[in-house]
Amino acid sequence: MQTIRENSFIKHEIKDILMADAALILAFSMDFAIHSSGGYLHNLLLFLPISALAVSLSFILHELMHKFVAQHYGAIAGFRTSITGLLVTLATGAFGFLLGIPGATMIYTNTFTKRQNGIVSLAGPLTNFAVFGAFLAVDVIFGSSLGPYLQSAIGFTFFISIFLAFFNMLPIYPLDGSKVLAWNKEIYIATMGLIFILLVFFAGVSLIEIVYLIIIALFFSMFFRAGRMF
Repeated sequence: MQTIRENSFIKHEIKDILMADAALILAFSMDFAIHSSGGYLHNLLLFLPISALAVSLSFILHELMHKFVAQHYGAIAGFRTSITGLLVTLATGAFGFLLGIPGATMIYTNTFTKRQNGIVSLAGPLTNFAVFGAFLAVDVIFGSSLGPYLQSAIGFTFFISIFLAFFNMLPIYPLDGSKVLAWNKEIYIATMGLIFILLVFFAGVSLIEIVYLIIIALFFSMFFRAGRMF
């Protein structure tokens, strides 16, 4: 019976994270299509594979790392979607002002120390560093031989990986940054400093986009605190 329950939980979690991933892929693609010159449908179909690569690597690996590190410390952890969050993600993507809040990894434990909670929270953004570093290496080694489409895919993966790291490291509950900051201020400052450098100098994110990310984080926090997301 225990094995049956565990298998059911895993299947449910896989379905949830794939639904969230698909919603983000489509939302980013619709947002891109709206803000790009040319035909909407052409831009949407052009960007879908790029969005699928960047979002899947940056988002799924981020959430899975939270889960695995939490389980290492003995917690029960699993990704759960939010119907409200999925609808908000798709609707805002369709209108060109994306709020990507399809769900989150839920962690259940009564035994975490601040250090353990901080490490679990930091694991996700550090995974985004790894994705960024891998694609930076590909760009440095093969960049001159890649065509414009592949270069666009690499550039967008840069953007999404650091976009997600910055968003999650904002010191706003329940985001990762609030727990890392509560655990170790020096590690928080060092991590955010590195993210900011990568965000501005490698991913090319503007001040307006940074403010936009902060607004998204506040919106996410509002929904979470109101108990409407999970």
